[in-house]
Amino acid sequence: AMSKIFSGIGTTVLGAVATPSIVGIYSAIYKIPYIMVLFFSPISQALYPHISVCFSKSFESGRKTVTTAAKLVIPAFALAGLAIILLRDHLILIAFGKNYLEYSAIIIPLVLWMLFSVINNFIWGLPAMICIIGVGIVLSVKTRFIQIRKFPYAMKITIGRMLKKRKASDGALTPFQAVCTALAATVGTGNIAGVAGAIAIGGPGAVFWMWISAILGMCTKFSEVVLAVHFRETNNNGELVGGPMYYIKNGLKKHWHWLAYLFSALGVLTVFGTGNATQVNTITAALDSALINYNIISADSTHMINLIIGIIIMILIALIMIGGIKRIGRVTEKLIPFMAVLYIILAIGVVLVNINNVPAVFKSIFQGAFSPASVTGGAVGSFFMSMKKGVSRGIFSNEAGLGTGSIAHACADTSKPVKQGFFGIFEVFVDTIVICTLTALVILCSGVPVGYGQAAGAELTISGFTSTYGGWVSIFTAVAMCCFAFSTVIGWGLYGQRCIEFLLGPKATKPFMAAYSLVAVVGATMNLGLMWSIAETFNGLMVIPNLIAVFLLSNTVVQLLKDYFNGEGKKVK
Repeated sequence: AMSKIFSGIGTTVLGAVATPSIVGIYSAIYKIPYIMVLFFSPISQALYPHISVCFSKSFESGRKTVTTAAKLVIPAFALAGLAIILLRDHLILIAFGKNYLEYSAIIIPLVLWMLFSVINNFIWGLPAMICIIGVGIVLSVKTRFIQIRKFPYAMKITIGRMLKKRKASDGALTPFQAVCTALAATVGTGNIAGVAGAIAIGGPGAVFWMWISAILGMCTKFSEVVLAVHFRETNNNGELVGGPMYYIKNGLKKHWHWLAYLFSALGVLTVFGTGNATQVNTITAALDSALINYNIISADSTHMINLIIGIIIMILIALIMIGGIKRIGRVTEKLIPFMAVLYIILAIGVVLVNINNVPAVFKSIFQGAFSPASVTGGAVGSFFMSMKKGVSRGIFSNEAGLGTGSIAHACADTSKPVKQGFFGIFEVFVDTIVICTLTALVILCSGVPVGYGQAAGAELTISGFTSTYGGWVSIFTAVAMCCFAFSTVIGWGLYGQRCIEFLLGPKATKPFMAAYSLVAVVGATMNLGLMWSIAETFNGLMVIPNLIAVFLLSNTVVQLLKDYFNGEGKKVK
């Protein structure tokens, strides 16, 4: 009881002084729903009806859960906390001219942004990296580093199967369409903007740690795909369905099945933000920038242009999604090679033009990995910062550990889980080792100034291209960013469809597709600063149920691997 009291005191002081709209001690001690208080308190403070409610709940909770000595102390502290909060809020309201709506409109988004930023820093920070990298190491050891031992074989069978023209059975994708759909969701604007941010904050050495995370991520993604294909089902429409929710349901004991529903729920919440609105927002920003730079439109007319773009994207999404898994596969197998080849050619051109800088760049990458201060002029002095940014960028980019990519691979028309698993290795290789590395080389080889220690985004990568080719290339970079973002929308649309189907059944997919299409207009016309944070939170939380399942099913992966190389793959050295 006393620990709760002191915790409550600290929360009250912090809330009163530093964080507007945190209602106070009664929420901290008695676990009154924090988020409800956060949403409703600022508006309800007009008449303060919540005082009596919260105080009565405080007293009732104290009477049931703490000792007699604390019964009087805790309500007293609660009342004192309320007095401090109300006094502070009155001063804020007076400053706003007692405009309660204006107060709420400003404070609530600010507090929510702060809240989700803290959660994101935790989810995508050290704990998540330890979990994802830890599981990657365990899987690598158990499979005897399959991603390294059989890498040439993985490239041979994946590229070889891509070049073979074949048709998939009804309700399925060809293996090439499956990997293209997974890459569609994986290869996104983060490959352009995210790598630039990692280099700016973590120095060139972040690229080295990005490679390390990718090597381990290959094995994680391989395991996810193997499990997804092995434990998949056929739904009522005759389509192959699989992914983390299905290998949890069909591979683990019943007391773990709640993880499948948790993953699916988080997936549905994530797709509207990470998979749709934020990506469409990136498309409109890229097009607006290019059109304004060439004086085609004025900055004042962007809102109407964005609305038109949003409507066009909404129609395209609807047409593709309504066409089902077959149409998604046909679109991604054409879009992914086009956008990847376009970007790779432009990036290689920058490297070739600045070929003399390549040796120094690689030296700075390896040296900066362990001594970042020596290559950043002291701006990035922490070895751990370089490692954190590189590893987190690799994880966020290739999505190894999230399990989402396995949903697309489960649709592949194949009866060999291990063989499809090698496409998972190929997917991480293309996304991180190829595309992210080329982005890093564009920035570092071009010689554009990098403000180490300061946040940076796509503008740094675009500067690398324009310094080599000139301003005209901004059109191509805008097209590349639009393709990257739109492909993510399509890939995540499939993920959301599978998640909602698992939760509510096949009948829920059509309403979901309609809602998913309409969200594109929202993404095109609204400022999504807060939605980025919320989407990243739900996206990161998906790691938890998936990693638990992959870890618990790791022996299944090992057994399937042994069976494959004792059979069809026996002649492979």
